[in-house]
Amino acid sequence: MSNKVFFLDRDGVVNIDSHYTYKSSEFIFRDGIFTLCKTLENQGFKIIIVTNQSGIGRGYFTESDFKKLTLWMLEEFKKHKIKILDIFHCPHSPDSKCACRKPKPGLIHKACSKFKIEIDKSWLIGDKESDIKAAEAAGILNTILLGSNEDHNVSISNAKYVLKSLHECNELILSK
Repeated sequence: MSNKVFFLDRDGVVNIDSHYTYKSSEFIFRDGIFTLCKTLENQGFKIIIVTNQSGIGRGYFTESDFKKLTLWMLEEFKKHKIKILDIFHCPHSPDSKCACRKPKPGLIHKACSKFKIEIDKSWLIGDKESDIKAAEAAGILNTILLGSNEDHNVSISNAKYVLKSLHECNELILSK
């Protein structure tokens, strides 16, 4: 059985990006994330989170800190009856030569290796152009850049859609 997947970036999509978040007390879910994820599940999507976590490579927090926060976050999704299929993260700093740090597609490739994913039916929501570039490099054509037109230079974004909120994302998915 193959899966159509909705890839979500973490910081900036799942939660408000407050730079190097690694404590549950500092983790604030974005307005609309639970509604969106429930819609995605109802539309037959599996949900995978792909996230750069350079705070590990920079020494701001540890891999153990990241795992602890991740377990807490998954429990919060579970409370809302949402299943996150998996989470893939890059712990490396921006100057690393790794293949997993977005805009490289390594995290998405890892997910595709682990799960039978229909990449042509999959989507990605990110809040940075590096998310969109990683999706494109992996063959995902349905991309959403989350933010406002003021936040992004839309004329140079390769995202299929630029939306201002997760509520707009939810409306888009329901219209497809």
